[in-house]
Amino acid sequence: MKLLSIAVPCYNSEAYMRKCIDSLLKGGEEVEILIVDDGSVKDRTPEIADEYEKAYPGICRAIHQENGGHGEAVNAGLRSATGIYFKVVDSDDYVDEEAYKEILRTLRRFVYGRETLDMLISNFVYDKQGVKHKKVMNYRTALPKDQVFGWKDVKVFILGQYILMHSVIYRTELLRECGLELPKHTFYVDNIFVYQPLPHVQTMYYLDVNFYRYYIGREDQSVNEQVMIGRIDQQLKVTKLMLDYYDMGKIPNRKLRHYMVRYLEIMMVISSILAIRSGTDENMEKKKELWQYVKKRSLPLYLRLRFGFLGQSMNLPGKGGRKISEAGYKISQKFFGFN
Repeated sequence: MKLLSIAVPCYNSEAYMRKCIDSLLKGGEEVEILIVDDGSVKDRTPEIADEYEKAYPGICRAIHQENGGHGEAVNAGLRSATGIYFKVVDSDDYVDEEAYKEILRTLRRFVYGRETLDMLISNFVYDKQGVKHKKVMNYRTALPKDQVFGWKDVKVFILGQYILMHSVIYRTELLRECGLELPKHTFYVDNIFVYQPLPHVQTMYYLDVNFYRYYIGREDQSVNEQVMIGRIDQQLKVTKLMLDYYDMGKIPNRKLRHYMVRYLEIMMVISSILAIRSGTDENMEKKKELWQYVKKRSLPLYLRLRFGFLGQSMNLPGKGGRKISEAGYKISQKFFGFN
C-alpha cells in the first residue's frame, strides 16, 4: 500500500504533462502517480503515459479511458488508488519539491501514529504567466497551524479565501465512504471534489507550505474568463449540484455550516458575474432562473445568499449596480484565478 496516490488527469496534455509528472516523481516509492489519459486523440499523451509506467514501474500507472471529462478522470484515479491519501494534480500544474517532502513527512506521521487524519491542507501559488511576483493562497488567518484540529477550531475565512482542490489531500477511504463521484463531461467539478466530503471530515491539519503551483495563462484554459462565459451552463450545473447535496439546516456544526454557505455564495457569485459580463439577455435569464432555483429549494438559504453582501452585489440594477458587481467579480477572480 502506498502513502499517497496522486491522480493526474490528462487530455491532449503532451506539451506540459512531463513537467507535472517529473515534479511528482520526487516523492519516490511512497507515492503512486496515476496518469489518467482521458481519451486523448490529438497528441502523444497516451504514449507518454505508457512511457512513464514503463520507466517507473511501481510508481507510475497509465490508465486509458474513453473521454469522460476531468471529473471522470478523477473518478478513475480514485477507483484505482491504493494510497492511504489521495490528491489530484492537473497535468498543466506541478508541485514544489521541498514542500512535497514536508507533505510526505506529515502524512507519514499520521499513518504510523495513533491519530487519524481526514484532510491535509496546504498553500498553493497562482503561477500566472508573465507575473513576476506570484500570489499565494494561504490559510494562516483561518486555520490553526501544525496541529490536528476540527471544525470548532476553525477561525475566520476572509472574503476570497477558500479551500480549493489545489489545497487539499483527502484520506482515500473517506472519499469512497462519502460516495464521491464527479459528473462526466462537466467542467468545474473540482468544486464538488472539495465541497461534498466536507461534512465527513472530522480531523484536519494545516501545513503552511507552498506546495501546489497552479499554472494560469493558456488561452484554452478552463479558467480563462471568455472560456468560462462560453461554458456558463457547466458552471450553473455544478452550482445546482452543490446546492442539492445538503440541507444547510441539518449541518450540525455552526462553523462548518457557515463555511459551506460561504462556498455556495461564491459559486452563486461566479455564475452571476459570468452572466453579467457576457452581456446577453439569454444568460441574464439563466442567472434569474438560478436564483429562483435556490429560492424554491430553501427559502432560508436563498435569503442568506441573496441578501448577503456578495448576493446583493450581483442583483443591483443599472450602471451603479454593475459597478458594485465588480467587487464580487474581484473576489470570484481571486477564487478561480481568472486570466
